[in-house]
Amino acid sequence: MAEKIRVGIIGCGNISSAYLEGMKPYTVLTLAACADKIPAKAEEQAHEYGVSRVCSVKELLSDPEIDLILNLTVPKAHAEINAATLKAGKHVYCEKPLAVDRTEAKNVLEIAARKNLRVGSAPDTFLGGGLQTCRKLIDDGWIGKPVAAAAFVASHGPEGWHPNPAFFYEKGGGPVLDVGPYYLTALVSLLGPVARTTGSTKISFPERLVTNEEQFGTHIPVEVPTHVAGVLDFTNGVVATLISSFDVWGHHLPFIEIYGSEGTLSLPDPNGFGGPVRLRRARSDEWATIPLTHSDQVRRGIGLADLATAIQQGRPHRASAEMAYHVLDVLLSFQEASEQGRHQRIQSTCTRPEPLAPGLLPGQLEAKNLFLEQ
Repeated sequence: MAEKIRVGIIGCGNISSAYLEGMKPYTVLTLAACADKIPAKAEEQAHEYGVSRVCSVKELLSDPEIDLILNLTVPKAHAEINAATLKAGKHVYCEKPLAVDRTEAKNVLEIAARKNLRVGSAPDTFLGGGLQTCRKLIDDGWIGKPVAAAAFVASHGPEGWHPNPAFFYEKGGGPVLDVGPYYLTALVSLLGPVARTTGSTKISFPERLVTNEEQFGTHIPVEVPTHVAGVLDFTNGVVATLISSFDVWGHHLPFIEIYGSEGTLSLPDPNGFGGPVRLRRARSDEWATIPLTHSDQVRRGIGLADLATAIQQGRPHRASAEMAYHVLDVLLSFQEASEQGRHQRIQSTCTRPEPLAPGLLPGQLEAKNLFLEQ
């Protein structure tokens, strides 16, 4: 039996609990240490989840017993921590986005290539039962040839619920880089890479009023567009629309729909792992809710576990840096298209990640591990 991959976490803030819970079913992982620039946060999470060691970031990176760093810092620190981790000789899995600009992201990829190390990146929600069921339906031809798609990210921002919402309106935030990666990663995992984009963007309000309990009444300056309308031409010919906004109080829009020659597929929320998945076939007047072919019990952490398993098996991991870079490249292009008034040719590309096998139980990533197999 292969040895477990020893994981150290850098960044023990709001999202860390979701990862710490989601990692639990995967026997390939062992959580060895926590670090945060605020030591009390690391100590709190270590106590809550039974992690034996709390240390500084420097100590964690220099520990030869740590194989893989889970980088859960704020977006503007992602590239710095990713690069430092790789230079320390460790693999890294990063919360989205991979970086806040292409230069930083390319630097991370180049260091990984030189060091022969792996980089993985959220989101991993495309590995959940909802979107894996959609992948199977598309691959099996239930909507025929995909021809178009539409996706909508629409809310009124996180300042009403997040305890520290300022970074959502700094470089690396906004609806495009905060929530957009879930939607675009879902589309790329289902349809493949994007070849060309255009878009229009705006900062609707120069300041945002915080209404959460912790910082009620304070104002946040806005540095990034908060309403973005983009059009994407996929390499396979699909034309998609992506609206991404923190300026919407309410709507009746779907999360994502994919339109094919033989039907329409309505996807579940790509910010989650479950359903429902709805299908309307050509010449039918009814929508059918499709039973999930894959487990919806997985959580954040499946991408990390898949990366660890891929390291052991010598195969590609699914939540890859190449796909994360391509998604970042495409999302950044919307503002560039708006500023320049012309289409943007996307220079990066990636391959669609391999689908998961149907019927896997929580904690399993390979069909050969199913206890039902003879």
